[in-house]
Amino acid sequence: MNQRARPRQVWLDVLLAVIVFAIIVGTSMVNRPAELPWTAGLGAVLCGLLVFRRRWPIPVLACTGVGSVVYLAFGSPPRPLLLTALVALFTVATLSERRTAWTAGAITAAALAGASLLSTSWPWLLPDVFGVLAWSGMAIAAGDAVRSRRAYVAEIEERARRAERSRDEEARRRVVEERLRIARELHDVLAHHIALINVQAGVAAHMLDSEPQQSRTALAHIRTASRSALEGLRTTVGLLRQDGESVAPTAPTAGLAQLDELISSFRSAGLVVETAVEGTATALPDAVDLAAYRVIQESLTNVHKHAGPATATVRIDYTGTELRLSVVDDGRGAPEADTGQGHGIIGMRERVTALGGRLTAGPRTAGGFQVQACLPLPNGDRP
Repeated sequence: MNQRARPRQVWLDVLLAVIVFAIIVGTSMVNRPAELPWTAGLGAVLCGLLVFRRRWPIPVLACTGVGSVVYLAFGSPPRPLLLTALVALFTVATLSERRTAWTAGAITAAALAGASLLSTSWPWLLPDVFGVLAWSGMAIAAGDAVRSRRAYVAEIEERARRAERSRDEEARRRVVEERLRIARELHDVLAHHIALINVQAGVAAHMLDSEPQQSRTALAHIRTASRSALEGLRTTVGLLRQDGESVAPTAPTAGLAQLDELISSFRSAGLVVETAVEGTATALPDAVDLAAYRVIQESLTNVHKHAGPATATVRIDYTGTELRLSVVDDGRGAPEADTGQGHGIIGMRERVTALGGRLTAGPRTAGGFQVQACLPLPNGDRP
């Protein structure tokens, strides 16, 4: 149970006990004032037990049931003290299993009805007897309905939690599988050629002085094998490139120096992009420069895919000790983007975390989506 909810339930139980006691005293004062002293005394004891009905439901039911039986045997109608047993019976039906609740309810109802039968001269047709049975049945049925409703809500919440965990696990599993696939492809591409280069290099070193021609042939084989390895590596890494990027590494390494070109490409695709730079721009380490560029690129790609008609704002803040990035949009978003757990966001978070930074992504309270990243700069702002 929630620690904050427990004091609240205690106060609710106290309030309920006070209300039941007030009903007992008020009814006795109006209908049977002569019996008020002992009715109020017994009622105070039984209502006090109701405060502990959640902690010890069965003992409280037994005590209130015995007190009600005594009251039925010696009291006169109307009999408001029965409310204590009915409240305890409702609590047992709410907190216990169905079989336990109905068994306890049947025993309680039989005891109360038996006490009513013994206290009247015309028992079998007396409405009070059937009233006791009816009220007992309704208390059990109401408690059972509340218990079933709570169990249903708890099952729905548990299913939602399991579905969320399964979705997160599936996303992580796909990322791991993709990494393994790329690792296997890189191994298949490079292993054979590296082994061949190693053998030919040994041959060339061994025959360099005695048989120069054989050495030149071995070096030619090394050149061919290395070219094949580079081509295979380029093909494999090309699978990870974004659409529109150059297949061959003819352009400079991506970085914030190419940010204007990146933003222009999104503007030409119809996305409204605003930029803001704070602080003094300084030279960044290559890894930080590349990570910053990829974060902005992936964030704007998500805005273009999921936000609909929107305006994206890119902010870059050079603080001297870290580089802060923020990409915010005012679009409508999409369910797969609003979770903040898409593959692109996972990739950005891993890239930033690998450099010792942090990244947060999620929907904004004012609408839209935001991605914020902080990349530390080693030794201040020196690359």
